[in-house]
Amino acid sequence: MTKRIRVKFCGFTRADDAALAVDLGVDAIGLVFVPGSRRHVDLPQACSIVNAMPPLVAAVGLFMDAPAAQVFATLEALPLELLQFHGTESPEYCAQFKRPYVKALAMGDGVDVLYAAARYARSRGVLLDAHRSGEQGGSGERFDWSAIPVSLVGQIILAGGLTPENVALAIAQVRPFAVDVSSGIESAPGIKCPHRMQKFMNEVDRASREPRRD
Repeated sequence: MTKRIRVKFCGFTRADDAALAVDLGVDAIGLVFVPGSRRHVDLPQACSIVNAMPPLVAAVGLFMDAPAAQVFATLEALPLELLQFHGTESPEYCAQFKRPYVKALAMGDGVDVLYAAARYARSRGVLLDAHRSGEQGGSGERFDWSAIPVSLVGQIILAGGLTPENVALAIAQVRPFAVDVSSGIESAPGIKCPHRMQKFMNEVDRASREPRRD
């Protein structure tokens, strides 16, 4: 049986864009709660997006070295299924919210992926992004996919510079569990392009059906 690659579209600021992504078949919608980000949403914006989502599509909240009180307050206001941490958060910090989480690893630092994955063993997975420590994701840059340990194939969430033009190649080379895209499907930061969203999903579906290239 062919294993379908899961898809998360991140950085939504408009409910209509999120609704279209859901119609296209994404598995998760990402909301950025990082002050200063070009894709930052406040709680009223986030509520309008999440409240319009149907069942069985995950709402993911992205944070970066946020005070714990901010995360707790967001969880009080929103039914987030998953948390995503992009900073230097410790495993203990991530676990305190009693909510499934994913830890992003800054591949721009040349991180020891196996060590980090073991350190965050209680996470639902690790997300590999091209940023460096202290930087936000969504830069549109990619990293060297050959740096991903073979033993993690099929377990990671791949991010960083993915586009409709390269996602099929990324899937063929890495065979991740899921892919995560933000800037690669936009017409402007936080504004999603319907054509690029559709093309991205088409390419993921096509690549998911093809055998792995060894």
